[in-house]
Amino acid sequence: MIIGLDVGGTHTDVVLIGEDCILRQSKVPTNPSNLFESVWTALEEVTRDVPPESIRRAVLSTTLTTNAIAEQKMVEAAMIVSGGPGIDPECFRTGRHYFSVSGSINHRGREIQPVDPMEIEAIAALLKSEGVRHVGVVSKFSVRNPKHEIVIRDILGNDFENIVLGHRLSGNLSFPRRIATTYLNASVYPVHKKFFQAVQDSLQKKGLNIPIFILKADGGTMSLEASLNSPGQTILSGPAASVMGSLPFSSETDETLVLDIGGTTTDMAVLIRRVPLLDPVGSEVGGYKTLIRSLKTYSIGLGGDSTVRIVDGKLKIGPDRQGRAMAYGGPFPTPTDALFVLGKASNGDVEAARRGIQPLAEQLGMSLEDTANRIFDQACNMILEAAARMIDDINSKPVYTVQELLEGYQVKPKEILVLGGPAPYFAFRLAAMTEFQVHVVPQWNVANALGTGMAKNTCELTLFADTERGIAIAPEEQYYQQVKKDFDRQKAVDLAFKLLKDKCLQEGASESELEMEVLEDLQFNMVRDFYTTGKNIRIKVQIKPGLIPEFRDIAERLFNFCPLPGAN
Repeated sequence: MIIGLDVGGTHTDVVLIGEDCILRQSKVPTNPSNLFESVWTALEEVTRDVPPESIRRAVLSTTLTTNAIAEQKMVEAAMIVSGGPGIDPECFRTGRHYFSVSGSINHRGREIQPVDPMEIEAIAALLKSEGVRHVGVVSKFSVRNPKHEIVIRDILGNDFENIVLGHRLSGNLSFPRRIATTYLNASVYPVHKKFFQAVQDSLQKKGLNIPIFILKADGGTMSLEASLNSPGQTILSGPAASVMGSLPFSSETDETLVLDIGGTTTDMAVLIRRVPLLDPVGSEVGGYKTLIRSLKTYSIGLGGDSTVRIVDGKLKIGPDRQGRAMAYGGPFPTPTDALFVLGKASNGDVEAARRGIQPLAEQLGMSLEDTANRIFDQACNMILEAAARMIDDINSKPVYTVQELLEGYQVKPKEILVLGGPAPYFAFRLAAMTEFQVHVVPQWNVANALGTGMAKNTCELTLFADTERGIAIAPEEQYYQQVKKDFDRQKAVDLAFKLLKDKCLQEGASESELEMEVLEDLQFNMVRDFYTTGKNIRIKVQIKPGLIPEFRDIAERLFNFCPLPGAN
């Protein structure tokens, strides 16, 4: 058995997955101030009377880090940045505690100017006096030589709760994106650590000593322990769960538009013949352009619990959520309340929903039912307009899937898959408003948790080799090796695959999940005085994202529900 658990901004969903069906499922409100209670309650619902030894593993996804960035609820984090000649690091300032310091390394990895220890010691003293406990450190070409980041960390010492080094997060070259990525990892660390502790405590209380994985933004998983070193990889794991939960039901021949309509947001993505799109450079979240590897997803601030109001005589939906729908005891009217007024939902307080919509109807000079229809139609139109913008944006650039580059390809979805709590209601209206074939994902209300539970381990690795200098380095893995002049592209690929396999196995992957492939394969000769003096080699490899191999062929059956044998 496998536990799939999705901690959303509105609800926490959890499923217990058997060999070919759902054994149990639960949905509970998420309480950000008491995550332990939310996780514990959800786990208690699905594991009651289940022998702990029969559960193989738990896989989790969460929107908590994403929401923390979007709502600017991150902790104060400092950045120490060394750039050297070229563009001024001040152009990428992240906040008040941002320090551009001396020291530089060139693009070949050679030191040009050393770090000034006294400069770093003065910064450390200032940060300690102002109570800043989280620090990010970035050197411009640290992926070619991480020496300066390591030196700065050692000077900072043990007086800080968390120090994030830029070279450990990605092997890609992009100074501005590396700064943003490092800053976000440092500033969301406390939020993620709190989530980590809540999950650990909940499972220990249940006596579940099982491997725990977390879904990443690229649709793959990593061990929960490893996520503490790079919490930024959990950013956008919520939308990734939507993609993984819809994969088994998407078209094998055409493009599919996926819409996950939640309480706070609507997350959307495109699949090409059951293959997700990939953001090739890195995700953008909260205005920060990062190097975080992610599926190409979009989110808008519109969900079933978005606040509905009249602004300048016009109906406005979202982007904020100020609580549950009034039908469930919330303070303000929402699209969900409109569904109650229209008779499409009935498992709440219909009269409370009508009381919430009535003032809006009076301001618009419309009947209660017409106002509810208008709210619902406007919400559907906002989703479709956002989807059209997303597709236009995808088609304005080369299209990357998680498997290949489709140069000149134009995405033209022919079907829509809808999941999330209000999916059936929205699907019916979207079908009437478009020419798409619209389908509701089976078990739409917990499809995210199912997709999370079935996702397999993924990771990537970048290897650089400079045979003139006689080195090979994998910066994310803190790997360094001396190489000879005969070190070539094939030896680099073999070494990269070995390091990737070791990395994935350490993170809890099974041998069956290790579908490795080369993403980048570049080699340049270095010439001096008309003679080739060495080779500059760059290899990037990955484990293909997807579903656990043993579940891949039976994924559709897994969305069936059957009772737990011997359970009440």
